[in-house]
Amino acid sequence: MANDPIISMEELLEDSPQMIFPIPGKLIDGTVISLSKSRILIDIGGVITGLITGKEVKDSLDTIKNLKVGDTISASVLEVENEEGYAVLSLRRASQEKSWQRFADAYENNNIIEVRPNEANKGGLLLEIDGIKGFIPVSQLAPLHYPRVNGADSGMILQKLNKLIGQLFDCKVIGLDKDNGKLILSEKAAQSAQRDTAMKKLKVGQKVKGRISGVVKFGIFVAFDGLEGLVHISEIAWGHVSDPSDYGRVGDEVEVLVIGVDNDKISLSMKRLTPDPWIDAAQKFKVGKVVEGEITRVAQFGAFIKLNDEINGLIHVSEMPSEGELSPANLSAGQKVKARIIDVNLDEHRIGLTLNLDKKEPAKEEKKEEEEEVTK
Repeated sequence: MANDPIISMEELLEDSPQMIFPIPGKLIDGTVISLSKSRILIDIGGVITGLITGKEVKDSLDTIKNLKVGDTISASVLEVENEEGYAVLSLRRASQEKSWQRFADAYENNNIIEVRPNEANKGGLLLEIDGIKGFIPVSQLAPLHYPRVNGADSGMILQKLNKLIGQLFDCKVIGLDKDNGKLILSEKAAQSAQRDTAMKKLKVGQKVKGRISGVVKFGIFVAFDGLEGLVHISEIAWGHVSDPSDYGRVGDEVEVLVIGVDNDKISLSMKRLTPDPWIDAAQKFKVGKVVEGEITRVAQFGAFIKLNDEINGLIHVSEMPSEGELSPANLSAGQKVKARIIDVNLDEHRIGLTLNLDKKEPAKEEKKEEEEEVTK
């Protein structure tokens, strides 16, 4: 029958829009019908009105800033219906769900994501996105950002980490706990592929350009191509180096020479990219020659004298007068003296001198401490 009520009802249901049922915790789409700074009303399928208000309008993308009436948005359902008959929704929670999905995808697919820390503590860098707390441990920072300080001083470590707040970091997710809203990130892991490739290409004798990533008492760390190597204090300059910080600061660009590769340990040199002054020393500093120089350091066993900008000599206490202004008790840094060269050892980069200018013969015995302390 043409007027069969059952058929008419089926046709009516078939032609009607699909019913939408809000489910707490799920995302739902709607069209903005009213908008203010702290309140948004959206139409859901023409049958439900959703309300987003208070802190729930704020998300990490600041969606409300560019929102206008007529726009379609996704929101997370908090309540199916409140006492006013509205479905209670949240942009913040929706953004959080999307962020979690992004982090979960990155974790499962080993992808790199970009984050910006907003806080630091002694253990590393912290960030928060839509209520999700992220942490980059100090041990997971790449070489250029790793806070190298003398004596592992926690106060200085925190100072260095504070300088990284607000910077963008490429990281991989290495730990994810959705139940507690936490994730662990690694900048070092994000650079692992680059590091592996660079390590395979690295050869002893190769010159590389990088940036100083740390300055400590025993040398200078240089980061390059995701790698990091050490310029030991003995490889910074040909002359005596008392303080490596005199030769560069963190962030400075430098060129270095690779002098050793042992698994992950990379040894570098700055001084070997400059001419060895000891080659010229063979011609300039001859045994028996009287030279004039400035005392740079006085030790218990003798005094060091600056012969030029890069070469020092040692005057052992046995080569000093026992009395007078040139005696061990009266010598001091900055004092200028005349001395005679009594020994030149180019292989060990050592020059021995005497303040006894009338002494003709070279010293026949040398102290062990001389060999250890003489500046190279």
